[in-house]
Amino acid sequence: MNYLQHRPGLKARAAHITLAAASAAALLTSGVAILTAMPAQAAMTRDVFQALELRLPRTPIDAIDCKTFAPWCEVISGETLFYVDEAARYLFVGRLYDMEERRDVTAARLLDLNPDLLAAGAARAAGQAAAGRHEQGDRPEAAAPDRVDLTALPKAGAIRWGNPKGQRLVVFSDFQCGYCKRLAGELAKAGVLVEERPISIFGAASRRIAESVLCAPDPVRALHDAYAGKPIPNGATCKEARALEANQAFAKSNGFAGTPVIVRARDGAVLHGYRDAATLRRFAAAAPEVGQ
Repeated sequence: MNYLQHRPGLKARAAHITLAAASAAALLTSGVAILTAMPAQAAMTRDVFQALELRLPRTPIDAIDCKTFAPWCEVISGETLFYVDEAARYLFVGRLYDMEERRDVTAARLLDLNPDLLAAGAARAAGQAAAGRHEQGDRPEAAAPDRVDLTALPKAGAIRWGNPKGQRLVVFSDFQCGYCKRLAGELAKAGVLVEERPISIFGAASRRIAESVLCAPDPVRALHDAYAGKPIPNGATCKEARALEANQAFAKSNGFAGTPVIVRARDGAVLHGYRDAATLRRFAAAAPEVGQ
């Protein structure tokens, strides 16, 4: 059965793959991107593609990645995303949730495919698609708002770094979050002013690191050292560290279920998850919605 042939905007087209012997990061053939790094993976991805051609003949396949979420292969068809097993026997259309990073990776990928969603209800969609259970209670996850009011946050509890003349982005992060570490590098490239507000997604250890960073003689250096995995000396708790409770309460009240969360300071627009520098620049510079 072709599960996607009735989706609007999908048109039938043929695609053929030619594999290079020394495929590196991406092989583009006939409009199909095969994301792979090893010949064995390339061969497996080729088999998945050929199986999909037979089983979903009316569905155009634009890209296949059988490495990132192995043993599942991510398949891109236009602005549609779905997953198949390595035998291309089982297919599911739904949300893939990274339990370690506590983020909806499918929502993030869909926004990568269609950045225009940033100005609309992208954050709301990501919040609604987040894992359907709370860690403590088996209650449905509340949808996160696509706009928040930052005025309730105290000045303390934040590390300000980056370009002092750039657009200000408020980032809720956890120093043990791998995507937050990657985001810090992209924020530096984006040329924005960052107001980073630590929250403790990963519990007491994250809280201790956040306190050490905020109370360090040079919090900006300590922030980057923390992301690099360098030890941060534990000092006496300072006023800045006590403001972490305000960060945590704000994140909880607004349904931030994971990190990172990026908020545009001038209008409170919210963007969930890791983004590259180009996307961050677009988001920071985008005009506020009419009426805001």
